[in-house]
Amino acid sequence: MKPLGGWSLAIGHQYSSLGTQPILCGSIPGLVPKQLRFCRNYVEIMPSVAEGVKIGIQECQHQFRGRRWNCTTVNDSLAIFGPVLDKATRESAFVHAIASAGVAFAVTRSCAEGSATICGCDTRHKGPPGEGWKWGGCSEDVEFGTMVSREFADARENRPDARSAMNRHNNEAGRTSIIDHMHLKCKCHGLSGSCEVKTCWWSQPDFRVIGDYLKDKYDSASEMVVEKHRESRGWVETLRPKYNFFKAPTERDLVYYENSPNFCEPNPETGSFGTRDRICNVTSHGIDGCDLLCCGRGHNTRTEKRKEKCHCIFHWCCYVSCQECIRVYDVHTCK
Repeated sequence: MKPLGGWSLAIGHQYSSLGTQPILCGSIPGLVPKQLRFCRNYVEIMPSVAEGVKIGIQECQHQFRGRRWNCTTVNDSLAIFGPVLDKATRESAFVHAIASAGVAFAVTRSCAEGSATICGCDTRHKGPPGEGWKWGGCSEDVEFGTMVSREFADARENRPDARSAMNRHNNEAGRTSIIDHMHLKCKCHGLSGSCEVKTCWWSQPDFRVIGDYLKDKYDSASEMVVEKHRESRGWVETLRPKYNFFKAPTERDLVYYENSPNFCEPNPETGSFGTRDRICNVTSHGIDGCDLLCCGRGHNTRTEKRKEKCHCIFHWCCYVSCQECIRVYDVHTCK
């Protein structure tokens, strides 16, 4: 089973430089032939693909910041999450979904900003204006962005096995989350902002909205089982829900078919870094609390002095002056 050093994450740690340097598609490690062709045909939007991977990883790290697995990346491997995503777990499901969504989001936004000549604003899905407003601005072309994500991300997932089926499903769930959250954004015009006329356009949400939504989908992900079927091309693996008494997953839900490790202890085989020395919340009873995050091992407490601005005063007109105070905090870390 290949690691998720593949699809768009084949860009790996090169993503930070792709936006500022000419793209040499042949120098990006891990691309399959279809991805290589795509890169050469759409080379001017590859920086946006890379930016999408980057914001997907950053959002993953935000969403999992208080959990035992916190979306840690590693520097010395093409698979930037290490072995964690080798298994068909719900963590793998989330990463595929958030990264696919990130690529669709970044490409769509870049096109609307005029960063590429092959794409731009969406002129297809406007419809009649509403009362008190008219179409204006640049509606974001989410169809183009999702097409790019689908063509690039799914290029690796063409095998007739269960993992490819799972990855394709979760990739599409990530992209669908962008489409579902498109909304009208409006600007007022008139004397002193009187809003006599409003111009509106289709816009993507903040990416944090997508992260929150997909994190909810992670928490409610559907466990599947693998079934084999004989077809004209040979054996094909498909997925079906493990439990018939639960509602079957839709195209918007995340799916997985292998259990996650507990991530309590370091394990190079699973890619777990363990939770020793992680900061925990002593007042929380949730997964970020010291009891659960530290896996029952207990925690250490130390004091930490921090410089902060305090006693701030507003002066007319117009500046604020502050003093600098030293405050002492308790910091709790897992044993």
